Amino acid sequence: MARVRIVTDSSAHFLDPAFVEQHHIEVVPLKIQIGNKVYREGIDVDSATFAQLLDATGALATLAPPSMDDFAALYSRLNRETDQILSLHISRQMSDTWDMARAATKTLLGRCEIGVVDSMTTSVGLAMLVEAAAHLAEQGASLDEVVREVRALVPRVYAVFFVDSLDYLRQNGLLSEAQSILGTMLNIKPFLTIEEGELIPMEKVRTQVQAVDKLVEFVTEFSDVEHLVILQSTPYPTDDSRLLLERLAIEFPGEVFPSVAYRPSLATLIGLNGLGLVVFEGLDDEDED
Repeated sequence: MARVRIVTDSSAHFLDPAFVEQHHIEVVPLKIQIGNKVYREGIDVDSATFAQLLDATGALATLAPPSMDDFAALYSRLNRETDQILSLHISRQMSDTWDMARAATKTLLGRCEIGVVDSMTTSVGLAMLVEAAAHLAEQGASLDEVVREVRALVPRVYAVFFVDSLDYLRQNGLLSEAQSILGTMLNIKPFLTIEEGELIPMEKVRTQVQAVDKLVEFVTEFSDVEHLVILQSTPYPTDDSRLLLERLAIEFPGEVFPSVAYRPSLATLIGLNGLGLVVFEGLDDEDED
């Protein structure tokens, strides 16, 4: 077993769910509050039940971090088999998870070296970084080496979305009440990106076709795409995701891009009816040199 153990949170969306167990990744569940009840992501609520709960309650969901005690208990257990832990989490701009993890490291000062890293992203992007960290740890890299390499990968992860409902953007302070009302009246769909770890509205479009065009335009700006994953609102293709795949097939003939339904933690940020892309940028020859 690798000396450095890897901890992440449930916002990390692995395309292969078996990766977590196979590589001994520890996943701390984020908390989703709907109405008066709190659910642990991946344990009490998943993408399918999340939508059902929202329909049943009519409430918006909010995201809450694991507690410091949750992290302290996990770190203490891992410390029985290692003295080096990498804790890699959802962006600090989106959740207080990093802060809780960081506070918990103080309970093991002098006994265990714990590196808490802000991924500056979430979902599939976070999972990509966790996978890279796990492979490095298994190759025998030290904690300092893993942290350094992961931080170097963070700027290569990009994510963009467009959303159909403005309710969650208003709840999360990305739009004012007036902007939300006006946007709904005009049928405006914000185009969002993650920049410096923060979810930021970039542009506005009015039709689904325009929104898909923006997503394709975003991808084609990269000279080298190492990985691309489509994040959609349902486990089955939507009209928008089918159109996006058709457009991508024209731009990238022969390439196959996976599509996955995004998790409740991301839905608390962008809402239920979004569509997005996560891109892991490749290195061109000059970068490799």
